[in-house]
Amino acid sequence: MKKQPNKESFFEQVYEVARLIPHGRVTSYGAIGQYLGLKSSARMVGWAMNNCGSLSVPVPAHRVVNRNGLLTGKHHFGGENLMQELLESEGVAVIDDKVQDFKNKFWDPNIELDLER
Repeated sequence: MKKQPNKESFFEQVYEVARLIPHGRVTSYGAIGQYLGLKSSARMVGWAMNNCGSLSVPVPAHRVVNRNGLLTGKHHFGGENLMQELLESEGVAVIDDKVQDFKNKFWDPNIELDLER
């Protein structure tokens, strides 16, 4: 799955990685992009997340935040606080649109998925 840069497969790879984020954890757009071999592709990962709502296999896009733990994609969730509510339902505290205890809640696919190999 790792490091296939064409756009069509890139979005699918983003979704595959996002589906692996454990319940109650978060990752960043940049961490997913780096795992997929495109170090500066955080924006493309964001575009992929924006387009995943209609997929037949759900993608937990609420678990993907910016590199500082901010819910920068929350306006794509229909309700003003839906992203926050989804995270809080998984035990992730959010205050002022920022994941609390971000360092401990952060799931890095570059480390976690390499450990599984």
